[in-house]
Amino acid sequence: MNTTLTPDVLIIGGGPAGLTAAARLAPRVSGQVLVLDREADAGGIPRHSDHPGYGMRDLKRVTSGPRYARQLVERAVAAGAEIRTRATVTGWSGERTVEVTSPGGRFEVAARAVVLATGARERPRAARRVPGDRPHGVYTTGQLQNIVHLHHGRVGERAVVVGGELVSWSAVLTLREAGCATALMTTPYRRSESYAAFTVPGRTVLRVPVATRTRVTRIIGRGRVGAVEIEHLDTGARRTVDCDTVIFTGDWIPDHELARTAGIELDPGTLGPRVDPALRTSHPGVFAAGNVLHPVDTADVAALDGAHVADSVLRWLAADGRPSDGTGVPITVDPPLRWIAPSLLRPDSPAPARDRLLLWTDEFVLVPRVTVRQDGRVVARRTLPWPAAPGRVLRIPSSVLRRVDRHGGEVRVSVT
Repeated sequence: MNTTLTPDVLIIGGGPAGLTAAARLAPRVSGQVLVLDREADAGGIPRHSDHPGYGMRDLKRVTSGPRYARQLVERAVAAGAEIRTRATVTGWSGERTVEVTSPGGRFEVAARAVVLATGARERPRAARRVPGDRPHGVYTTGQLQNIVHLHHGRVGERAVVVGGELVSWSAVLTLREAGCATALMTTPYRRSESYAAFTVPGRTVLRVPVATRTRVTRIIGRGRVGAVEIEHLDTGARRTVDCDTVIFTGDWIPDHELARTAGIELDPGTLGPRVDPALRTSHPGVFAAGNVLHPVDTADVAALDGAHVADSVLRWLAADGRPSDGTGVPITVDPPLRWIAPSLLRPDSPAPARDRLLLWTDEFVLVPRVTVRQDGRVVARRTLPWPAAPGRVLRIPSSVLRRVDRHGGEVRVSVT
């Protein structure tokens, strides 16, 4: 490994967050902006999500996933960024130096600033500990979309979709394109996690039944999936649903391996890097953006994270690597909230992206009343006009932190 590249900025991950950061940074730095992506083509998950719904917040238009991915790549390249695909970052050899393996050989990249934009992935069946046989025909949404949209392959004829999130309905549309009917969608919650704008048409137009308060307790099949066993969580009653395909959707986890091996502090709620509103990690000059921080939000929100982190990187470069001011005040949450992002407030922190804090809840709350406490006193209360629901991000105005003492104790956020 005798080749070392020295860009001003290294961006690891060529999805919406990484590409948007690259497009914003490339014209504004004196040196190179390099994007590394381990896939054959940059663009991230939208590359194989061949349905509309992308680009609304960042591009101000609605387009399909593949077209959205192409546009982000084109914008980054036109801005002057270099994108290298099939380039896998395998480890760190310095504070902001990484080791890379590619078809052209191994090399190092030593950058003045590093942005982790590695995204998130769905937990597969094994991680969810679903027992039963081990037949063919069990996929995550990403695997399904890769087979259908990128390789134009087929799956089965009758599927059960595990999960009721936005991505679950994306899986239903992909199954439909592949000629596979969705026999059932299961969710452990009392209602589908997705917005009514997706759930109602899904049930009425696509004719997909949704079984609430249920879980898959067993997969049955020799060679190929033959059925799944479904349990009702309240009654314990079980039934068998015939199918030849099972799609596990949602239940996201960040791709945090690089952050973990670098010794970057991880947030115990998100499992991604802990960052402040400037998206700075615990390592000076290493930033993070997109769904590696908040698994998982929409692609356009991840892209806006990329635009936000670019401004922070520029401030870091202009300060010539001067560390941030102070260690920061941690922001934590009480149940039913699972996590909040960002989860650290430093004395010199700017407002977060879009002036929003992102949270995840494990219970439905129709009219959320947000309370912020620090050192035993209430510093803010806010009633939100939108519900909190599992399976999708809850956004609250960052102004609730306005009265927080940035040199004080832990901040706790609760919802009732």
